[in-house]
Amino acid sequence: MNDWVEACAADDIDEEDVMRFDHDGRTFAIYRSAADEYFATDGLCTHEKVHLADGLVMDDIIECPKHNGRFNYKTGAARGAPVCVNLKTYRVKVDAGKVLVQVG
Repeated sequence: MNDWVEACAADDIDEEDVMRFDHDGRTFAIYRSAADEYFATDGLCTHEKVHLADGLVMDDIIECPKHNGRFNYKTGAARGAPVCVNLKTYRVKVDAGKVLVQVG
């Protein structure tokens, strides 16, 4: 399954920021890097299921707002306690000013 779904307009996300996107009962986090690249991960922390879109983005790291667990949003890799399970990542493309996520 190769379903590409429109998540938002590219300009809806500031540089070095994150936005929540819900689709088909799932929550995703969409990121925009300082280099104007877009990335997507599961939207809930693997430790406490808190929305990562409420967290802090610095460089290529998203920090969970509850216990400050950190993930590399480009790779999904867990980067510090208390998180130890990686985030799933998703392919992203920008087409005609829209951010599309491959959810399937």
